[in-house]
Amino acid sequence: MTKLGVITIGQAPRKDVTPILEEHLPSRVDIVQAGVLDGMTKEEIDAKLKPEEGDHTLTSRLTTGQSVVMGRSKMQPLLQQKIYAMEEQGIRQILLLCTGVFPGLATQSSYLIEPDHIIPPAVKAMVGPRRLGVIVPLEEQKDSMNSKFELHGLHPVFAVASPYMVEEGNFEAAARALKDQTDLILLDCMGYTEEARRIVAEASGLPVILSNAIMAKIVSEMI
Repeated sequence: MTKLGVITIGQAPRKDVTPILEEHLPSRVDIVQAGVLDGMTKEEIDAKLKPEEGDHTLTSRLTTGQSVVMGRSKMQPLLQQKIYAMEEQGIRQILLLCTGVFPGLATQSSYLIEPDHIIPPAVKAMVGPRRLGVIVPLEEQKDSMNSKFELHGLHPVFAVASPYMVEEGNFEAAARALKDQTDLILLDCMGYTEEARRIVAEASGLPVILSNAIMAKIVSEMI
């Protein structure tokens, strides 16, 4: 079996996302999961990792099903530790299960697959001259996420619907907000599911890209 390390910025295992990865990855791939927040309670996370003013805001899921909000500056050192720990297990390819931007992440010898390096240029090629809509989990992420698309000449229209508070009305509202302004929609978080894609596609009538699915398909060609 070929081992693929998968690190979530929440807690592992990610039972919501793992089936999507398994659907697209070869059967010979053994997924080894770890979470930045493993072993922490929601109260600890809220106390220690709360975003400060001006910080990049991130959100993820706990094994309890609860969602948490974190500041990147406080969370990234913990993420780096998880990467090194996974390398010590002998895992040579590691997928980061987050579409956020993390400047300066490093490995000692393994290959780190960062979705923010792959999804924006891939989406740029898919969109071409058409208009891109992007759905993100949190209102405060609209500005911080915009920069990674601008690097590739994309100027998306944003809408908000959290993957961790799955209410069909929220996804429908986001889809309707983008329907007449865009030609293709990206669900820009690894926590969105096929159900979210279905709701947005039906409400908008547009093609919808699921971040975890496109990453799994790409990784399947390189592992």
